[in-house]
Amino acid sequence: MTIVDNAVYVDGYRTADPESLDETYFVLRQRQGMAWIGLYRPDADELRSVAQEFDLNHLAVEDAMAGHQRAKLEHYGETLFVVLRPARYLDDQEKVEFGEIHVFAGEDFVVTVRRAESPDLARVRRRMESQPDFLALGPDAVLYAILDQVVDEYEPVAAGLENDVDEIEDDLFAADPGVSRRIYELSRQVIMFQRATAPLIMILQSLMAEVPGRRPRPELQDHYRDVLDHVLRLSERVAAFRALLQNALAVNTALVAQRQNDEMRLLTESSYAQNEQVKRISSWAAILFAPTLIGTIYGMNFRSMPELDWVFGYPMALGLMVAMGLVLYWTFKRNKWI
Repeated sequence: MTIVDNAVYVDGYRTADPESLDETYFVLRQRQGMAWIGLYRPDADELRSVAQEFDLNHLAVEDAMAGHQRAKLEHYGETLFVVLRPARYLDDQEKVEFGEIHVFAGEDFVVTVRRAESPDLARVRRRMESQPDFLALGPDAVLYAILDQVVDEYEPVAAGLENDVDEIEDDLFAADPGVSRRIYELSRQVIMFQRATAPLIMILQSLMAEVPGRRPRPELQDHYRDVLDHVLRLSERVAAFRALLQNALAVNTALVAQRQNDEMRLLTESSYAQNEQVKRISSWAAILFAPTLIGTIYGMNFRSMPELDWVFGYPMALGLMVAMGLVLYWTFKRNKWI
């Protein structure tokens, strides 16, 4: 059912609960009160019916039909068209879910088009119905209450994001390989949250200012100002989250580079140690190769080798082996290979 709640108010009191939009229009014309129509994902026929009855601007109606609009405030004569981006924090998924709500506010009507579970407009209606004197101020009072509810529901979102940012700071030095992806995803959510909250400053300032064809109610100035103060503080917190995440990303990049440098240093040291071992092994192999070479030559048993019949042939061969080994040892020792 797309019509969530539908009522006509007179002097702040609920006087009728029409069962259809046509009945709402009829009762409103009879009692000269205020209609408050709440729609949830309405179809095109319902939006066209509301637009025709309250003479809504066709561009605003097209925006409401299409959805996916940025937060904004537009004036169409005495009718206001407000787009808000409510949000809620999902603890089980540790992520922010964004919704969208369109509000048409005229002289004697408020039409809300909601496309997500948030905000809880039933809570707004109950709150306003418990304050008939305030509700009697008309559509502007309802618009304030909706804005106030949206901003109030931002607080748990900011708290959830703050907790996530704190967890990121703890994970930075834990060498978690997934921390870079987590920082990126969290930064994306913070940016989207900032896009939802930042336009509210201009929206509230516009509602508090006089524009051609519309004067703000003096009774609501303090209320708008209170919501604006909350939004300004919230914007500062969100900006701080974004700065912290940017710093965290820079620190994580530096830590990753440092770990890579440490790994390269260890690899270099390991390669150096291996090279030193290879040098030692090669040096001793060369030293041992010298007597082996001489012994191999004299072990070939050729008849025409003059040293075979020489008295000092054998001592000379041994001396040559020792001399070559000592020369090689001294050479390698000098070059610090052994």
